[in-house]
Amino acid sequence: MARRWLRRRTSIVLAAGLLLAAGGAALVLWPLDPAPYLHVPSSGELQDREGRLLYAYLRADDAWCFPRPLAELGPVLAQATIAAEDQRFYTHQGVDPAAVLRAFWQNFRHVEVRSGASTLTMQVIKLANPGPRSLPSKAWQALQALRLERQTSKAALLEAYLNGAPYGMNLVGAEAAARRYFGKRAKELTLPEAALLAGLPKGPSARQPLRYPKRALERRDYVLGRMLAEGFINTADHDRAVATPLGAAWHDYPRNAPHLAQQFRRQAEREGVVHSTLDLPLQRATEALLAEYLKKFEGEIGNGAVIVADVAAGVERVRVGSADFFAAKGGQVDALRAARSPGSALKPFTYALAMDRNVLYASESLSDGVLDYGLYQPGNFDGRYRGLIPAGSALRHSLNVPAVLLLERVGVESLQDFLKRAGLRTLNRSAAAYGLGLTLGNCEVRLEELAAAYAMVARLGEYRPLSAVHAASTEGVRLLSRGVCLKLYEMMEQPLPEEFDQRYLPSVNARPRVCWKTGTSTGLHDAWAFVFNQQYVVGVWMGNNDGAYSPKLVGALAALPLAAAVFQSLPPLPAPAWPEADDALVDVKICAVTGLPVSAWCAQTRTARLPREQYLHRTCDVHSPSPVVTSKPGGPVVERWPGNVKGWDLAKVIAPITQGVEEAAVQRATQLSLLNPADGAEFVLTGEERGDRLRLQSSVDAEQTVHWYLDGKYLGAAPPGAPLFLDLTEGEHQVTCMTHDGKQETVKYSVSLPRRVFR
Repeated sequence: MARRWLRRRTSIVLAAGLLLAAGGAALVLWPLDPAPYLHVPSSGELQDREGRLLYAYLRADDAWCFPRPLAELGPVLAQATIAAEDQRFYTHQGVDPAAVLRAFWQNFRHVEVRSGASTLTMQVIKLANPGPRSLPSKAWQALQALRLERQTSKAALLEAYLNGAPYGMNLVGAEAAARRYFGKRAKELTLPEAALLAGLPKGPSARQPLRYPKRALERRDYVLGRMLAEGFINTADHDRAVATPLGAAWHDYPRNAPHLAQQFRRQAEREGVVHSTLDLPLQRATEALLAEYLKKFEGEIGNGAVIVADVAAGVERVRVGSADFFAAKGGQVDALRAARSPGSALKPFTYALAMDRNVLYASESLSDGVLDYGLYQPGNFDGRYRGLIPAGSALRHSLNVPAVLLLERVGVESLQDFLKRAGLRTLNRSAAAYGLGLTLGNCEVRLEELAAAYAMVARLGEYRPLSAVHAASTEGVRLLSRGVCLKLYEMMEQPLPEEFDQRYLPSVNARPRVCWKTGTSTGLHDAWAFVFNQQYVVGVWMGNNDGAYSPKLVGALAALPLAAAVFQSLPPLPAPAWPEADDALVDVKICAVTGLPVSAWCAQTRTARLPREQYLHRTCDVHSPSPVVTSKPGGPVVERWPGNVKGWDLAKVIAPITQGVEEAAVQRATQLSLLNPADGAEFVLTGEERGDRLRLQSSVDAEQTVHWYLDGKYLGAAPPGAPLFLDLTEGEHQVTCMTHDGKQETVKYSVSLPRRVFR
């Protein structure tokens, strides 16, 4: 009877054991979705074009966490973590039996918890579902670990652990810890640095290295000893690492391009990482350069913004929305997106549209004189007029009257429509509200949009909006012909002025070929500058957040030096910096006086290169047969000039004033203006041999002798074709040129000693 009862009891126990084993096996074999355990929520990052961290966001739970693939965390950190936490990680199936037995025996002997048996896989389970430290919790973690190991790889488990483990303070994951404690990426950690991090997850608060450096150092050395015992390092490596100081210190996370970062905060929270097109080294250098540059204005100019665009790629490489994002007043306003008055920065588009509409040839002469529309009387910034002037010179000198005359030809509505198609979305008033002042910038535009319009010209007529984040490429829209843009390149090409403060111009031997244009708003509230070639466009705005006036807010003085410094600091790209003319331009015979295609009566001619697409229907109307003598081509000729500047067009002379050819030539020759030095020019002495000399130039040098005076003292006479040079000396000066009939012109300039070179 007793034996029968014992057999029955044994059978019940065996059956129960088998059922439990079968149930456990069934649970282990039951499929498990690994995603919740392997995914680690990110703080959110804005990265540059090469994956470097530009800006770090704080996670919703106030933690910093930057998950990385295992390959980007580095093999040394992985080895240190395995040596410290789970030496048999690659051989067990989620639960380490040897560790379980060891923990059971140690805890049994000491009648308290002295040792744990958690594997890295079990800790991954715990990180995803934290719970109390109890036997049921451990059993559940062990079961889930066995299931998880069946569904994923060891590499994925190790990656999940390194990205989700706590490393002290509010740091989650090794990448966040490496950047905070050592100011570098996890894969760049040295052996002792990696060992320090590997020892932190077990007691991150008690061993936080910035608060408890001695405890952290002891734990680091323990990990190094484990690495030596496991064969990950040799004795020499171990001894060098142990002798290394702790080296942990507080490092801030990057906060570059903060205005752009705020735009994409929501996307970063959703996706973890936003990949921008910016270049981190260029971004940092430009932010520092703007902050340093503003100091020279001693508070009169309080802010600035800079954008750098890669022309071929159609993307932004630098985006600085203000000089100090954390400034109390207006620093968080993104000046790249603020609508401001651009001044003369719009003029190149008027010239481009006029050429595209066949109402301007790049070679033709325009008039710079008194222009009266009744209530509207545009004049030049310096209050002077140059008379008859080639279109290219008028654009380079940023003369207002020629630009207004060209806008009158193309029409305000046409220019407004063209600018809107070129991306300027703020021109929402009626054409009548802007009037002819539109070409002079009596409107408001955004720096980022105007830079895209300049990039269209640099790209030879193809418009694409500039992008600051990686996105699907957009197909370009052709707004101008290649030939028109090539002529615009020629008309706008100027060397960057060398007289600007040399602190902000890098020391380079080769100066790139560039085009540039400045703008100054009416009332001196905004200063602009754009520098470009086929590789880059640099746009700069300088001003005050409250729009305050400053006499220093002149484009050429406030914005151009910074734009020049930024442009010259950019690395050259593989693509050519200057476009090839190829067959987009053709040779055209033009009148040497008017620059228009010749008529039958033009005696003096030359050849100019004009866009192939342009119609040559506008010919010189200045030269015509003498009305006194009936003549054929080759007979007596007179010149008929417009009676006033309004409606100026030498292809269709209105209300003509007739002169003999010789009389007209004398009048043109005696229109005197001083070209070099420019009025208000600022020079910096170089100290180089023959480097501090200036060639004096006037508008009549080729036709007659010019007499020159410096500070009231006679310098000498310069016959036609014989230049006169001036040695620059420190101080304020004025120079005067005078012709034989008493006409004279005076300008002022200054010369200063060089200061330290900006680095």
